[in-house]
Amino acid sequence: MTKTNYDNAVIEQGNLKYEGKAKQVYLTNQPDILWIHYLDQATALNGKVKETIIGKGEINSKISHLLFTYLEKHGVAQHYLKTVSQTDELVQALQMIPIEVVSRNFAAGHFVSHFAVPNQMPLHPVVQEFYYKSDALDDPFINDSQILALGFASPDELAVLRQQAQIINDLLGQLFEQVGIRLVDFKLEFGRNTAGTIILADELSPDNMRLIDQQTGHSLDKDVFRQHTGDVTVGYREVLRRLEQVI
Repeated sequence: MTKTNYDNAVIEQGNLKYEGKAKQVYLTNQPDILWIHYLDQATALNGKVKETIIGKGEINSKISHLLFTYLEKHGVAQHYLKTVSQTDELVQALQMIPIEVVSRNFAAGHFVSHFAVPNQMPLHPVVQEFYYKSDALDDPFINDSQILALGFASPDELAVLRQQAQIINDLLGQLFEQVGIRLVDFKLEFGRNTAGTIILADELSPDNMRLIDQQTGHSLDKDVFRQHTGDVTVGYREVLRRLEQVI
């Protein structure tokens, strides 16, 4: 879809498509365009813990806009179209693939507990993992043969998911390295456009990344909320400040 036909997209009353952990997604008067509203909300334990955090939605919206813009400039096809307010944006409507693609550059979180390895141990090669996107099932791990058997993606599409995740990991890793941040791991989601092409979707923010300040070792992501170690927006604002200097 060309990016020339979305200026008149508006939300029609009652058109909330769904509400996620940190965003609301609305249908618009144009069937191929969705309206995304970022919420001032943080969650943990797959939504079981929830808290209002004033200003978080605006910060995440700005970070996501910057990162999508950066990736697009480097040839990564993605769904972002236009920012319409401090907390709202327009995106292409996609047929979402119910798979979360996780890239791990360093050991953290469940990888540490599952394999009894040191936290922040470098991982070579980069570890890629798939998870079935289902809140009801707590997003279980899913392997290639399970994905194929369930019809979530074809073999060729799985190859595209892996390739795109690696390209995005390389690009984001270089960007964050430039601003003194370690990209530990992160989650991506993808969808098919009307031509059947797989493109990047969802959001790109500290909500779905682990980011570590290279000088201090402090978390700049949602682990601060998960572990109750401070004000989560402090790290988010620092990520935004640094990215604004280079994008």
